[in-house]
Amino acid sequence: MADQEKSFQIYQFHVLLRGVNPPVWRRLLMRSNNTIADLHYAIQIAFNWTDFHLHRFLIHGKEYGIGRAGCTGFSTSAKQTFLMDFHFRDRERFLYEYDFGDLWQHQVRFETVRPIETKKTYPVCIGGSRAAPPEDCGGPEAYMELMDRHLLNLPYEELSFVAETVRKFLNMKADEPIRAGLGNMDELQEAVINIEEYFRFRPDHFDRRTVNRRLKQYAADDKEWLWE
Repeated sequence: MADQEKSFQIYQFHVLLRGVNPPVWRRLLMRSNNTIADLHYAIQIAFNWTDFHLHRFLIHGKEYGIGRAGCTGFSTSAKQTFLMDFHFRDRERFLYEYDFGDLWQHQVRFETVRPIETKKTYPVCIGGSRAAPPEDCGGPEAYMELMDRHLLNLPYEELSFVAETVRKFLNMKADEPIRAGLGNMDELQEAVINIEEYFRFRPDHFDRRTVNRRLKQYAADDKEWLWE
């Protein structure tokens, strides 16, 4: 066990999504003998991206990433390039880009080397804030506009309509037909759907437990389900 522990270190990375405010960030612990490909998948999981689009790292002036069929490849294999190969300095920063259309740019900062915890599975997320933007929403500026619209457009009319329908239901007589007493059911269903869609969008929510469950499965080499 002692020899295994000496064969790698634990690297702490802070990953910040650029161009979005309030900040969206994650703090990840990676083994130094993890590859650039492992860091790519860990970021994808931590930000709830789907790995559908192209990506690249820009480290020390060179591009790294996992190539796709029919697209420009990389001169160095990300699956054979280890994090320890870069000899990162404390606070050193590099770039991770995902989806060259929306252009999600992540500032990755190498923070420190940490002691190995033998009972912990790596990679692991030890901190973070806020949900990542939905995929294909148009990029940072479009996402900021989406958050503004969401904040300013609480579905007051739909909530009022549902509240009025509930009031009618509570005041109904025992022998009164329910559907007849509640009014237009299609309008009610549409109002409920609009309310559900509004509250399903939770930009302030970050579920670290779910992220770590998926990272643990990734570490166990169970990758098929990750992007479903």
